[in-house]
Amino acid sequence: MRKLVIVESPSKSKTIEKYLGDGYEVVSSKGHIRDLAKKGKGALGVDVENDFKPTYVVNSDKKDVVKQLKSKAKKADQVYLATDPDREGEAISWHLAEELNLDIADKNRVIFNEITKDAVISAFDEPRSVDMGLVRSQETRRILDRIIGFKLSSLLKSKIKSKSAGRVQSVALKLICEKEKEVNAFVPEEYWSVHADFIKDEMKVTADLSKIKGKKANVRNKDEADKIIKECDSEFVVNGVNKKNTQRQPKLPFITSTLQQEASTKLNFSAKKTMVNAQRLYEGVAIDNELQGLITYMRTDSTRLSETFIKSTQAKIINDHGKEYLGHYKFKNDEKAQDAHEAIRPTNIDNDPEKIKEYLTNDQYKLYRMIYMRAMASLMAAAKFETLAVNFKQKDYEFSARGIIMTFDGYLRVYKDYETSKNEIIPVFNENEMILPNDKVYGKQHFTEPPLRYSEARLIKTLEELGIGRPSTYAFIIDTIINRKYVDHVKSSEGSKTKVFIPTEQGVLTYEKLNEYFNSIINVKYTADMESDLDLIAEGKQSNIEVLRDFYDCFIPLVNNAYEKMEKKEPEKTGEICPDCGGDLVIRLGRYGKFISCSNYPSCKYTRPLVAKVKEEPIKIGEFCPECGSELVKRKSRFNTYFVGCSAFPKCRYIKPDENKKKKSKDKEDNS
Repeated sequence: MRKLVIVESPSKSKTIEKYLGDGYEVVSSKGHIRDLAKKGKGALGVDVENDFKPTYVVNSDKKDVVKQLKSKAKKADQVYLATDPDREGEAISWHLAEELNLDIADKNRVIFNEITKDAVISAFDEPRSVDMGLVRSQETRRILDRIIGFKLSSLLKSKIKSKSAGRVQSVALKLICEKEKEVNAFVPEEYWSVHADFIKDEMKVTADLSKIKGKKANVRNKDEADKIIKECDSEFVVNGVNKKNTQRQPKLPFITSTLQQEASTKLNFSAKKTMVNAQRLYEGVAIDNELQGLITYMRTDSTRLSETFIKSTQAKIINDHGKEYLGHYKFKNDEKAQDAHEAIRPTNIDNDPEKIKEYLTNDQYKLYRMIYMRAMASLMAAAKFETLAVNFKQKDYEFSARGIIMTFDGYLRVYKDYETSKNEIIPVFNENEMILPNDKVYGKQHFTEPPLRYSEARLIKTLEELGIGRPSTYAFIIDTIINRKYVDHVKSSEGSKTKVFIPTEQGVLTYEKLNEYFNSIINVKYTADMESDLDLIAEGKQSNIEVLRDFYDCFIPLVNNAYEKMEKKEPEKTGEICPDCGGDLVIRLGRYGKFISCSNYPSCKYTRPLVAKVKEEPIKIGEFCPECGSELVKRKSRFNTYFVGCSAFPKCRYIKPDENKKKKSKDKEDNS
């Protein structure tokens, strides 16, 4: 019996085919095969008057793929759809079924969360039919995005020359712009901290002013600090020594959003880089000439772990570290979590990162190691600490010092590279002990800091907390607002590795116009509520037609109003005259940034860069041309490389041979 299996990615097909053995042929759809057509009213590909009926067409670059799949499907006795285990994957399976004339009611949909032999074979033992709830949810999302994208983008292009707008990307831009307003409106306020240094057992302890007359200290300026310093002129009494034991629990295993956040802060990976490398780890890496999927599916919002993984990992923890390092399995899902599959974890706990490092790229290794250690740490015991808090009092002023010592490393034994834990040892003080400061009490001036701009990690965390979009879309959202030049992604300060988002002039203009005309749609609450509606559609608890109709009836009047009332932004005049036609020269925004062109475009196509390129002058090198006797100079080529040639060019075209290139060529010949 001939069985055809269709997956999304070509890199999976050989591995899965090997697992399934004879009788199975595994082929790839190479992702989506169909999308909404660009025809009909507004080129939406959606018949709004007929219950938003969509019209799909095969993507132009997938016509040959679909033709081959149809041919193979006709010859097969059974066709299985094994696309990715999420809503998008479910929709791709449905599109394949439609194009290949498969019965939607057939149990031909196969789901596996990891590409391992056991998981794949087990999945084929329990196929199900295509989940039309998930398909309708994904279709609704696509229709919403098409309507908003086409209508808003067309409006903004015609009015303010912005490139696009979208249901979720515009809310992300709104968050960034509103944060920038907070930063710009911030006025720093002065405050002071006051400290006393004590020496005991040859150790220095710095105590900080914590209370004044029993209330939290708030020292606003130098005069107040000087008054405190002047009054603290005698011995302090130790009026409190508090020793207690504390614990730090391990974090739960990664979900998509937390993986992106940790990879950003700990590995300096962009969200896109994280997802690209995670995809490769999921699809499989060649180890000893055999492809192995190293992690479970990386698009998930569940922290659940399988019983098999828990047992094998617990056994490894006991074997490698001892029984005292074994913790308890726990998971906690957000109420919005779909819990379709597990957390992101290694498929096999025996695939130690160091053992397989040689088979991975450097980026793959870094990401895999962090995923591996996080999953193992989540099943380990808490780290234990002993804290010692000491209070020093003089008159109305209380100072406090705190020390902490780790007494048991617990999960930090494996996760210490990703969580800091520094011992701060202070000597033992006795209650009612009298002690003089090592020197006089002193103050330090500070100023309040402005709100932090969004880094990738902070933006993703905020989007997740607000219920905006889905974790699997965050990398695309961020990529879009950067590529549209709505935001700059720059280092937060000199020497810092952290990059933050700062809205560009065009980004601010886009935000302001959307806020003015579409605030009832492009806002946090509406977008989060829409995600909830999409979840309800997936569960069969909400009508997709109702959701689309309610949205459309609210959205279209806003678009019509904006077309009527939004002022068109005219290009800024430079004050110069076009050398070709005499028209005004203006500044325009193009794909690669701002440039100067003629106001009479398209009848006049004169353009030039906004900033003229500065041509580097040739540098004399003190040598002479062997062909004509003129001086030799170092020049920059059109390829931004340097060469030495004759200053009499173009009369003399002598170019001095590059000795380094000659040497490298000779070394290569010698080695071969």
